[in-house]
Formats: sequence, structure tokens, C-alpha cells
Amino acid sequence: MTKPKGCSTVRQTARIPVVEEVAKVAPELRNYEVVYIIRPDLDEQRRKEKIERITQLIQENGGQVQNVDEWGTRIMAYEIDDFREGYYVLVNFSLPPDRVSAFEERLRVDDELLRYQIVRTDGD
Repeated sequence: MTKPKGCSTVRQTARIPVVEEVAKVAPELRNYEVVYIIRPDLDEQRRKEKIERITQLIQENGGQVQNVDEWGTRIMAYEIDDFREGYYVLVNFSLPPDRVSAFEERLRVDDELLRYQIVRTDGD
């Protein structure tokens, strides 16, 4: 059989579907710390609830809380939202790196927090 002029030979190869088993691995956790300042006009019960809520938020995002250190009420270097003082809290925790932005977004929209700062502490 002769092939027409200008046509090339096309080879068809059978493709065998490959099924790959993907192992479900727990996401890598990295170490962080967050310092946040709670409004000083909250009563003690609401302040404790806020601290507990932030701890739960870390856990809901797949993290683990190692330490919660309440520094107490301190005078700030400058006014924030007409407050000269705030209640400082330091939390050391582990969290998957892809969940940090979701955690930070929840802190950003919280009106009872004056400021927060998240820092990665594992040095990598």
C-alpha cells in the first residue's frame, strides 16, 4: 500500500492508565508565635473567652498550642483606637504553613484586638 504524497505515518500507541496511590500525609507543622493586644475595656470574663477563642481557632486550623503566656495590662508606646493601654498575650503554637493566612484573617477582623503580630520561630 502506498501512502499519498505529503502524508506522514502516524503511529498510535496504546496508553495504559496508571493508577497512583497517594498516601495521605499529615501536613508539615511549623512553629510560630503570636503576640496580640486585647482592648483594655473588656471585663475579665470576656478577656478569658477571647483568649480561649483564639486558642480554639489555632486548633480548628490544624494547629497545636504549646504555651499561652498572659503578660497582662501594659501601657503602649502610642494610642491605638483611643486606648493608651492594652492586655498583652503571647501564644506559641504549631500550624500548617498554608493555614496561617486563614488564621491571620480571623485576627484581622476581630474588633476586640487592637494589634497582633505573627512570627515564625523555627528558623527555616
